[in-house]
Amino acid sequence: MVNRARFVVLVLAYRLLSYVVYMGSPSGGGAGAGDPEAVQAAHLEMLSSIVPSDEQGRAALRQSYHHAFEGFAADLTEKEAAALSGHERVVSVFRDRALQLHTTRSWDFLEVQSGLRSGRLGRRASGDVIIGIVDTGVWPESPSFNDAGMGAVPTRWRGVCMEGPDFKKTNCNKKLIGARYYGVQPESASNASSAAATPAVAGSPRDTVGHGTHTASTAAGAVVADADYYGLARGAAKGGAPASRVAVYRACSLGGCAASAVLKAMDDAVGDGVDVISISIGMSSAFQSDFLSDPIALGAFHAHQRGVLVVCSGGNDGPNPYTVVNSAPWILTVAASSIDRTFQSSIALGNGAVVKGVGINFSNQSLTGGKYPLVFGPQAAARYAPVAEASNCYPGSLDPQKVAGKIVACVGTERTVSRRVKQLVAEGVGARGLVLIDDAEKDVPFVAGGFAFSQVGTDAGAVILEYINSTKNPTAVILPTEDVKDFKPAPVVASFSARGPGLTESILKPDLMAPGVSILAATIPSADNDVVPAGKKPSGFAIKSGTSMACPHVAGAAAFVKSAHPGWTPSMVRSALMTTATTTNNLGRPLASSTGAAATGHDMGAGEMSPLRALSPGLVFDTTTQDYLNFLCYFGYKEQLVRKVAGAGAGARFACPAGAPSPDLIAAAVNYPSISVPRLLRGKPATVTRTAINVGPSNATYAAAVEAPPGLTVRVSPEKLVFSRRWTTARYEVSFDVGAGASKGYAHGAITWSDGAHSVRTAFAVNVI
Repeated sequence: MVNRARFVVLVLAYRLLSYVVYMGSPSGGGAGAGDPEAVQAAHLEMLSSIVPSDEQGRAALRQSYHHAFEGFAADLTEKEAAALSGHERVVSVFRDRALQLHTTRSWDFLEVQSGLRSGRLGRRASGDVIIGIVDTGVWPESPSFNDAGMGAVPTRWRGVCMEGPDFKKTNCNKKLIGARYYGVQPESASNASSAAATPAVAGSPRDTVGHGTHTASTAAGAVVADADYYGLARGAAKGGAPASRVAVYRACSLGGCAASAVLKAMDDAVGDGVDVISISIGMSSAFQSDFLSDPIALGAFHAHQRGVLVVCSGGNDGPNPYTVVNSAPWILTVAASSIDRTFQSSIALGNGAVVKGVGINFSNQSLTGGKYPLVFGPQAAARYAPVAEASNCYPGSLDPQKVAGKIVACVGTERTVSRRVKQLVAEGVGARGLVLIDDAEKDVPFVAGGFAFSQVGTDAGAVILEYINSTKNPTAVILPTEDVKDFKPAPVVASFSARGPGLTESILKPDLMAPGVSILAATIPSADNDVVPAGKKPSGFAIKSGTSMACPHVAGAAAFVKSAHPGWTPSMVRSALMTTATTTNNLGRPLASSTGAAATGHDMGAGEMSPLRALSPGLVFDTTTQDYLNFLCYFGYKEQLVRKVAGAGAGARFACPAGAPSPDLIAAAVNYPSISVPRLLRGKPATVTRTAINVGPSNATYAAAVEAPPGLTVRVSPEKLVFSRRWTTARYEVSFDVGAGASKGYAHGAITWSDGAHSVRTAFAVNVI
């Protein structure tokens, strides 16, 4: 009889899975990029050396990386992966897992919030900056990618416009200057074990999802007059850097993105000559990898080495703490906020009361038409269905005979039942509309298409339930959506936006906040057919929410700043955006989260970005590659491993600093534009050092002002920084000590340097133990 347990072990041992083999910076300091065939041959030779001789036919490369860094992806057994991880040239070997997609007026709102006007400052921008979008591809026919009035493509551009059955070279132009696609797409984000081995549905850069087109047009879309979503959000749609060029890298599908394809896209983008890479993708916060096994972190590190800024979404797993992803210090990590526009869908009750709700629906119900019976879920429960399930519109919990032709009201206490599922349940039993009573996600209007939908909070919901219980025949109508501008307060940290701390508490994450709620931008015409109103053609624009939408806002802003300051490093651009961010809303009050509580650095990072202010920051903090190599040592990686990451040139000379590993030294010594002290003990002050560069006028003197939370003593030395001329540096120290009345846990504040014309704000978070 066959031993089943032994058979299962043998099958697992010989099962082929896709792995990424990461080898650090290119040997010879990047010379490998000049001969990709030689690099691929070397990779294949390495792969063949660990594959059994009778199985050499399967020794094949899925991807070969050779521009910004070196490595490859291949199908391996667990034993072969372990063998490669011990190779002298290999830094890490990790599974090729599936990554998740983090899925107009926003730019006008940012301009208003800055208190500046774009005229004079905006004219400093040029069209020579190139933004690489790693996503689901692009719909090139969208007017957002019109190149009218644009000059010649920058001569330094080395990219290509790949063709496919539905994508021609002529689809690229002087706006959309490059397009690539990758042959491995995961079929389902929930099936990570086999995701990397599923072939692409179509070999083409064309977007079949809508996500990539939306993010690309948000970052650098051309100005499109009278853009709207079936009459809502009408106005001029434009990207943050409408003069910039776009190159798209289709590494994702609806199910997600293979890590090996994302890494290849980043490598190609650097080799092609982009200036900024925007990535609205990431791992689940529940399954984060360490920095040297995270494909986005690895690609971003080497992009920084080559002068390319990588901007990433922080994830949508908020509002719980420790959920932010893409938190490596060399990544600009973005949180999401609301803008001063909301979508109101009112509920007119039979007693004449009108309750204001939120949602996007295009129903034909009206005040002058007939009203519909209104029923609460438990009153229409199916036989044997628990009251709690019927209250939540749980699948199978409602009786069609009791709901058909009526508007049903449900609550949202069961978090596993999404708003989309509740809508499908209500539609499935013949309801004419759905009123959702739930405070959660109320800040993010739900798109219900032609089905009447409105969401209210618990207070407004109590009014509706009281009305239902007060009369024998309650009725209501749910009115079509109206967009409400100049909404206050705004911005607010979105409920879904992931919160810090990140993978290390010694770096404050997220870095920055940008609009990510109900953002109008280009999409593919066939997207979301289930929400197209009756008698309407699919819209070329869509309203989407997520840190996916916030990320390209920051990428566009970074391109805007880079175009005005082409000599700045990636970290200088990030610093300018962070230290000039705003921390007050359009009521002049401190920014808040969706719950109404004051927003902290773990919610919003440095604050809401202000691109116009970032053009003239006064001072910047340049976090160098040396800082990041030191960080890896402080984090706990061995010196030999860090040398491989650094590459043959810098790596040969690199030595880990004294005191490593140490989370305290990350906070103290890495020249980051914010501060996070992971542990502060009573009687043991912590001292942090920073070095600022003057990018403003000569003969400038900056004085420090401290926003210290109660119970924390914060001292800055020296209290003034004097710069005799532009590009000079000044070093200062900040000491933190626990005073009387300090509470345990994180306390937040800031240090602001001002010369009277510039305000340079450095946010800090201190964990009192």
